[in-house]
Amino acid sequence: MTDIRILIADDHPIFRHGLRQIIERAPQLVVVDEAEDGETAWQKLRKSDADIALLDVELPGKDGFELAGAIREQRLKMAVIFLTMHKDEHFLNRALDLDVKGYVVKDSALVEIVQCIRAVAAGQEYVSPQLTGFLLNRSRRATQLAAAKPQVAALTDVERRVLKLVAEYKSSKEIAAELCLSVRTIEHHRARIGQRLELEGHHAVLKFALEHRSEL
Repeated sequence: MTDIRILIADDHPIFRHGLRQIIERAPQLVVVDEAEDGETAWQKLRKSDADIALLDVELPGKDGFELAGAIREQRLKMAVIFLTMHKDEHFLNRALDLDVKGYVVKDSALVEIVQCIRAVAAGQEYVSPQLTGFLLNRSRRATQLAAAKPQVAALTDVERRVLKLVAEYKSSKEIAAELCLSVRTIEHHRARIGQRLELEGHHAVLKFALEHRSEL
């Protein structure tokens, strides 16, 4: 079995050290680097061969959300796991919207982290069990949206991706750069989304995307 390489970014050295010890006691898990703030983490992540970025949400400098967004935009080949003190539904939804694969509450991290890393490395998602209710809420809202607006199911994968990026207030130019498409193509997709969802008005697609961001 190939080693799973991990980079840890957390500004609390005692917690970071304890986490590293727990991780490296497990077979095939290797911590390849550490960072104590967001700027240092980003410099290391850009050059790292880590499979997993284990990020504190509240890093000084660049926070976990900024780093996760940059990892996605730069197409770095690593999965992201968030560590957080927050048992907050909004934080969890923001993380999932950024394609974060693991979300672990710090007060249970020393118990859960190895299981989370192994799940994420296997292509699965992991959220601390104490937050399961938030996942059920998210799933229920998605079901309600599908019932109220069945046309959403007709969106292509690219159209759905464009709609999610619109919900992040990204411009057509920014979306085009992220998806490696032309601005004209993105504008075409936005027009098609409006037509498919029967949305009228210049900002109707943006309004819909913002209202249903966590269900898309």
